[in-house]
Amino acid sequence: MASIVISIPDGEGVLGLKEKKKFQFSHLPIISYLRDSLPPIVAYLREKKTKQDLRKLIHSIKVGTALVLVSLLFLLDPLFGHVGENAMWAIMTVAVIFEFFAGATLSKGLNRGIGTILGGGLGCLAAALAQQVGGIGNAIVVGTSVFIFAAAATYARLIPRIKKKYDYGALIFILTFNLVVVSGIRAEEVITIARERLSTIAMGFAICIFISLLVFPIWASDELHDSMASKFEDVARSVEGCLEEYFGFMSEKENQTTANFSSCKSILNSKAKDESLANFAKWEPWHGKFGLSYPWGKYLQIGEQLREVAATILSLKGSLQSPRQPPTTLRQSFKEPCEAVGSLLASTLRELGESMLKMRRCHTEASMVPKLKAMRVQLNSVMSPSKLGPIENGGLAVATFVFILMEMVEKVEGLAKEVEELGELADFRTQLALVCPSNQ
Repeated sequence: MASIVISIPDGEGVLGLKEKKKFQFSHLPIISYLRDSLPPIVAYLREKKTKQDLRKLIHSIKVGTALVLVSLLFLLDPLFGHVGENAMWAIMTVAVIFEFFAGATLSKGLNRGIGTILGGGLGCLAAALAQQVGGIGNAIVVGTSVFIFAAAATYARLIPRIKKKYDYGALIFILTFNLVVVSGIRAEEVITIARERLSTIAMGFAICIFISLLVFPIWASDELHDSMASKFEDVARSVEGCLEEYFGFMSEKENQTTANFSSCKSILNSKAKDESLANFAKWEPWHGKFGLSYPWGKYLQIGEQLREVAATILSLKGSLQSPRQPPTTLRQSFKEPCEAVGSLLASTLRELGESMLKMRRCHTEASMVPKLKAMRVQLNSVMSPSKLGPIENGGLAVATFVFILMEMVEKVEGLAKEVEELGELADFRTQLALVCPSNQ
């Protein structure tokens, strides 16, 4: 028989084959990809220097981590053997309830758990009752129970107090009850399905709570506390800006104003955000400087007072932009008492904001309020017809400006009392060396 000999000189073919296989599984492309991709990512992270951007980045990483952990129920065979296809409910739970603030996550998680338990339990009972009746009565019982519970839960969602805290739970209750009672052909299967789905939902909830509360938690209480304290500084700057603009007119270009009212407008539009943060803060556990049963409702009252002050400041905008401005000489005659009031208002607002931020008491009834009342009396004394002059010479415009300033003083008095009540309810520490605003 003829034989065919294939010559491989010096083993070059074998080496070439080995080199080819080695090149095929080389890690060089991976290193090259990382070398090209990492610099833009690092540069992007360096740009995110603000606290808010950093918190957004942390929240995004936490959500990704939670989804990876809950996906292990699908990816690992031992875990998938225990939960099966119901692992999808755990993934849905993480995707739905993981919120930016820890209180929001806890609120949605507890609402989902309560709604699922109540809806599943009542659905099982209704399905079992329908199965016992049998025949045409089965459909009648199911339809009647769906109508009664769905209508009752929907009506409850329209009640403001329930809607504020338990709206999501009521929605989950309606959804779970309908799914269980409609699909409940046999009561035994319904109970099994409800138990398995509830266990997977509990797994997703546990992962969310663990990561949200224990891994770089973002507290709604801190956000509400800091934002409310910062509003005092914004209002103080607006007051100073108004007075500086009003008494800084030294020419006839009086229709142009440079005072910044954007901070006051943002305060006026902050009610919904404050209420949402206060609701989330009530769900959060004791942590840091905020204990259990902390008076978050008082923060909403202070926010309402701040919005009234901001609205009063915005009403001064009409005085700054009015085409009928008083002469510079008349305006300058009221400059000293008005600037004294403005200085007291700004210093009082800053002191109140610092008192809230640092959680220390400032006894406003003994220090701030008497000075504010004295300033209000002083302003009232300068509003005499002899000092204002004729209406056609701008006396009405000056009287309007001074009257609005008096209203602002009165509102700041109420704001100071609210802050002092907060200090008593929240047990702020007393600082003996605290110096409250003077009348200078």
